[in-house]
Amino acid sequence: MTIGLRHHCQRKRDTMRKQNDWSSAITFRKACDFYMQTHKFGSLSGASQIKYETMFRSACETPVHNGKHLGRIKLKDLRFKHFDRAYETWLRDRGPSSAQYISSCISIVLNTAIRNEVTISNYMALVSKQTVGSRRVKWTADQVKLFLDVAYSEWKWRSIGLIVHMSYEWGQRIGDMRKLKWECLDLDAQRLDLTQSKRGVAVHLPIGDNLVAMLKQQKIDMGFQEYVAPRVKPSAGAYSHYRMDEIGGLTNAVKKEAGLPNELQARDMRRTAITEMVEAGVDLAGIMQVSGHQNPNSVQPYMVNTFSGATTALNKRWNKG
Repeated sequence: MTIGLRHHCQRKRDTMRKQNDWSSAITFRKACDFYMQTHKFGSLSGASQIKYETMFRSACETPVHNGKHLGRIKLKDLRFKHFDRAYETWLRDRGPSSAQYISSCISIVLNTAIRNEVTISNYMALVSKQTVGSRRVKWTADQVKLFLDVAYSEWKWRSIGLIVHMSYEWGQRIGDMRKLKWECLDLDAQRLDLTQSKRGVAVHLPIGDNLVAMLKQQKIDMGFQEYVAPRVKPSAGAYSHYRMDEIGGLTNAVKKEAGLPNELQARDMRRTAITEMVEAGVDLAGIMQVSGHQNPNSVQPYMVNTFSGATTALNKRWNKG
């Protein structure tokens, strides 16, 4: 073997040894950081990226062994028991839906690590998970009216009232309503032009008389800044939109004042609006025009059996002649 060849082989062995040393030292936290540098993560919407990062942080901060957090354990040392304990913690503290979502995020990270030959196992996929049923909660029209009456009665709840009102009026996601900007509204034409953050779908919707009246008043009071329903008090001299984790607390405060059931949530407004369209006999194409769904199968969960919907259908049948 020539000296040049020996040097080449030695360099190759040194490189492989460094790679092995790096692979053996990488923690789950570093694996999450690595995934967030990939093209796949970069192709997600801003809202999805923030949600993923929040889930990764929650996972990494979960104690799983002798007080040691999941994020600090090296991939080579992770075992099924660590993920099983972590899942039980999320299930207990956050509920089945959040536990399922965090688990899915972890599997994405581990599968990315497998493809990059940093680990060989995705133990998260082996954890037995609780079935998450589809949420079916729907507000009644009277409950919506009572909530809005209370929310609009006090300035501190004005913006949460508008966020909920707009979500119900247009069947849009709470996340898009809390970040809605004045540039999306034409109050004179009573029109909303919105690009949904989740799928990037554009929807073009009318604004009803009651909502437009509230929006015109809000424009007078808060039109000097960009958000339609910002925090009612400035922070560091600036107005900003509410964080998603603030919406629940504000909604609960209004519900408590109004004497409404605890099970009702702001996010149920989109489901309520779409279900009301189903009950009113609106066809699938019309519902998709409003909701922004691009796949008819995505609307299927909203096609529930209700007395009102059945009454509408049978009346159309009975009055056919």
